[in-house]
Amino acid sequence: MRVLTANEIRKVEELCFRDYSSEAELMLKAGTACFKAMTEKYDMKNKSVLVFCGNGKNAGDGFVIARLLYCYGANAEIVLCDKEPAIAEPLKYYKEAVSSGVKVNSLTSKLAAPDYIVDTIFGIGFHGEARAPFDKAFEWVNASGATVICVDTPSGTNATTGEVCKDCVKADYTIAISTLKYCHILPPANEYCGENTVVNIGIPEDCYTGEYADTIEAEEVKSLFRARRLNSNKGDFGHQLNICGSYKMFGASVIATEAALRSGAGLVKLTTPKSAYPLSAAHLTQPIFNPVWDTEEGTFSKYAIPEILNDLKWADSIVLGCGIGVNDDTKELCENVLLNAECPVILDADGINCIKERISIFEEIKVPIVLTPHPGEMARLISKQVAEIQENRIEYAKAFATESKVILVLKGANTVVTDGKRVFVNTSGNSGMAMGGSGDMLSGIIGAFIAQGLAPFDAARAAVYIHGLCGDISREKLSQRGMLVSDMTEQLGVLMSEFE
Repeated sequence: MRVLTANEIRKVEELCFRDYSSEAELMLKAGTACFKAMTEKYDMKNKSVLVFCGNGKNAGDGFVIARLLYCYGANAEIVLCDKEPAIAEPLKYYKEAVSSGVKVNSLTSKLAAPDYIVDTIFGIGFHGEARAPFDKAFEWVNASGATVICVDTPSGTNATTGEVCKDCVKADYTIAISTLKYCHILPPANEYCGENTVVNIGIPEDCYTGEYADTIEAEEVKSLFRARRLNSNKGDFGHQLNICGSYKMFGASVIATEAALRSGAGLVKLTTPKSAYPLSAAHLTQPIFNPVWDTEEGTFSKYAIPEILNDLKWADSIVLGCGIGVNDDTKELCENVLLNAECPVILDADGINCIKERISIFEEIKVPIVLTPHPGEMARLISKQVAEIQENRIEYAKAFATESKVILVLKGANTVVTDGKRVFVNTSGNSGMAMGGSGDMLSGIIGAFIAQGLAPFDAARAAVYIHGLCGDISREKLSQRGMLVSDMTEQLGVLMSEFE
């Protein structure tokens, strides 16, 4: 599903106005589609509904909705947050609503708390802070206790950046018009949207002329996987080399390896420090193990590098970095593996931290790299604050992927997958996944999908989506607070049946 900025959807609409439809016609279609969506979601007959309207074009949708709700049998009234509309199209639908019998109130009227509020105060043009009297309207809506339905975007959200203003309207249900906007998927605005749905208002496909971000969808993920042949052997499903773990963080190697096995990799070899081997082997029975020289601290020793490099030719995918620690030896290990790899490498966790001072290494690497930073690691990579990363997730991800020629998986709520040109945003998953080990699991899945033959970019977006589904199933069976990464990994084997 497409995700557009405010300027991108404006350009789409301008092409529609030029070639297919007047602005008034499209406004009527938008209001009608939103009315149908909300009355399919909620039984609003004989219920009190206040439609809060600003003085811009978004209010036109509100006037259409108010009239349709009134005729449908709801006790619908308009609340003008500022003044009567002056723009031709909203004014047309305001007059029609009034002529139909819809009562009009001002923000200073004595308003009884309604069952529902429809928010059409602002649309995609909002930015900054709400000035008077709109700030009071936002406060009233949020304090009402009503079920809040927002049209297109919750008032107070920036459609493009995902920023929110003070007292931003908090929705229970948001009806996005034509496409999702970035405020529906990016923090912090995504927390204000409630449940999102998208309505089609009939804009022809040839009006969408740009390269837009997309959400990752189940059917597209399913299409990436080939059916397994009846006469197959373990070699047909790839060799995955996990260079992971240390004495103090052996769990990262266990999680990444088990996830790879449950994702269908034919053979998985776990190369890990000798001191971590007994700990890892106590939890894993299926992989090949290669315990190698380690330091006194239980991390990879630089003396293990020649042996590890000899294994690179065996691999169809490499997961590098989960739980390896950061020191001179592991930095040397990461650099050597990256420069000598002959297959795609998934660089995660400490692997990312090991090369953060040597970003230029990506110019020398000859194989596809999938980089999987969380916001803190991304901030260290580009010398920014975490808050800056979170406010501009897609822009920073695209820029880094373009400059470094990598596939970037920027983890977090609504993980972003980009190669600098294509951008996909994930909508599966939940906050219960925000715990140590979740990223190790994701790396293992990405590696397994690449080993089985998926292109690295396809493997990354498929893995991100399926990883999120594992989290959602675990939440339903347990709880967001009580779920563990091991619970998610257990779901993975059964869940993969949906993608065979």
